Amino acid sequence: MKEIIGTSNKVLEVDLTSGTFSEFTISDQDRKLYLGGKGLGLKLLYDRMPAGVDPLGEENQVAFMMGVLLGTGAPCAGRFAAVTKSPLTGIMVSSSCGGPFGMALKTSGWDGLIIKGKSDKPVYISIDSAGAIIKDAGDLWGKDTHQAQEVLNQEGSGAVVIGPAGENLVSYANLCSGHRFLGRGGMGAVLGSKNLKGIVAKGKEFKIIPKNKAKFDKHKKKALKYINANPVSSDKYRNYGTNTHVNLCNQGGILPVRNFTKGAHGEAHKVSGETIKDRYDTKFSTCKPCSILCGHKGTFDGQERAVPEYETVGLFGPNLEIFDPVKISEWNEICSLAGLDTISAGVTIGWAMEATEKGLIESNLKFGSPEGVSDILKDISERKGLGADLAMGTRALSKKYGGEDFAIQVKGMEVPAYDPRGCFGHALGYATANRGACHLSTAAFSVEVFFKMADPYALRGKASFIKFMENLYAAVNSLHICQLTAFPFQLEPPLIKFTPVPLLNIFVTNFSAIAMRLMDVSLWPEFWSSTTGVKLSMFDFLKVGERVHVLERYMNTREGISKKDDTLPARFLTEGRTCDAKGRTVPLEKMLKRYYQVRGFDQNGIPKDKTLKKFKIEKK
Repeated sequence: MKEIIGTSNKVLEVDLTSGTFSEFTISDQDRKLYLGGKGLGLKLLYDRMPAGVDPLGEENQVAFMMGVLLGTGAPCAGRFAAVTKSPLTGIMVSSSCGGPFGMALKTSGWDGLIIKGKSDKPVYISIDSAGAIIKDAGDLWGKDTHQAQEVLNQEGSGAVVIGPAGENLVSYANLCSGHRFLGRGGMGAVLGSKNLKGIVAKGKEFKIIPKNKAKFDKHKKKALKYINANPVSSDKYRNYGTNTHVNLCNQGGILPVRNFTKGAHGEAHKVSGETIKDRYDTKFSTCKPCSILCGHKGTFDGQERAVPEYETVGLFGPNLEIFDPVKISEWNEICSLAGLDTISAGVTIGWAMEATEKGLIESNLKFGSPEGVSDILKDISERKGLGADLAMGTRALSKKYGGEDFAIQVKGMEVPAYDPRGCFGHALGYATANRGACHLSTAAFSVEVFFKMADPYALRGKASFIKFMENLYAAVNSLHICQLTAFPFQLEPPLIKFTPVPLLNIFVTNFSAIAMRLMDVSLWPEFWSSTTGVKLSMFDFLKVGERVHVLERYMNTREGISKKDDTLPARFLTEGRTCDAKGRTVPLEKMLKRYYQVRGFDQNGIPKDKTLKKFKIEKK
């Protein structure tokens, strides 16, 4: 087997219109300024794709980018990123996945793949170290995500595919690789619009070797020590998966209940990770390689299925006032096979239940009842009957039927399973997240509610706090490594680990700008430096994250995004949660003005020229 020392820096570019491929080399400057993953994907599309393209048109492109750590054996680094323009939101969207396609492409010798153009018939792409072959996929069209991969994997070691939802251009169709998913915002529809059923890579042609193996091994040992010492990564996630969040969110009053009206529910524990582990004989089913092991599968009514992630449980469970893990696992399976984003699907069905109650639409969907949910999910993926409307997402639905005040979306993207009225920093993060409502842009709920390291209702310092978290996670997703490493990598260094939580709360709440500068996030850039041989300090790493965030924001402002779009659903701004005696709503405007100031944006939320110049972003 051949070896790649550090990175190959080779990107494969496939044109579906002409049926040809070419390759190019990532420049040293782009690699240093954007690292890889999300950041590099955005930069490459910025250079290649003009503003104003139709997300479902031939001009839209998709970038699949591998991180430099993929294939090295770094803990939790078996991930790849995808970037495109979203048909759900009309702006840029990026996503991360731990499925086998990333490793297969990387060990075929490629650090990235760009897809452009459109085929005139259904096709798939087969990749090896020599390049790409575009093949007929007529027999694959109509197959679900598992069936399609079963066929494609005969040609390689990892595939990424769309299901029927992507073929039918559902606005929140996603992509599937192995048993993992990516593509909020309708990436599956983008591939469907190109008549591209999937991509398979041969893999196992190259071995990835860090440039400084001794230093890399030292950092790996330290990382594993942190992961196995941290109670979240070594206990909560390892034993119960991300669904351990159900009880934490319920206790904190940020659980989505009845289309985000309540914040907590007495029956929520029935669908918690702890209960599911006790009742359904769970076992590991993770990304590879993984050291946290948050993924699980279990036996539900005699059938082995994936244990749904927290977002799926929160939005198909308490959000619909349904507390049956078997039903939720069934709906998760339907979405998995069809290639549907469960966050958008759950929120959209929640809207439909409330719209039915209020007489805006006619359906048999009702809070507290599982009746009709399985059928409507299938109808959505086939764009049939009412499902054809629900396939548009809540923003388009509410514009057609009314009910915009309870359409739980930001910039067209449905809100994940954390009620922001109980964590104002997270609320600001939802409003400003570049891809629309995104819990992963800051994960501020964990700091404010789970760990109580900041006052969730204090406004002081929120802008600086959110800026730091956005920068950090943009960098982590460009490195590219699992975001769940943030718990051990941030919380185990001595300064945080041994400082009493009440003292941390005071400091983070009142002096957030200083507190963020004292955070030790050095382990991530140390992995980068030992892998590539290029020095990257902790502060350089965070600057990369800021550059990535600003570039993405600028790309979106070219599509019309401005202050008017940095908002929240009316429900969060005008209605209190029933679990909150004070009836608090989000004071967004007070935080937003300060956020623009610390970001270097003008009062309308547009990056200033001097900000773009600071990060070497050339205006187009």
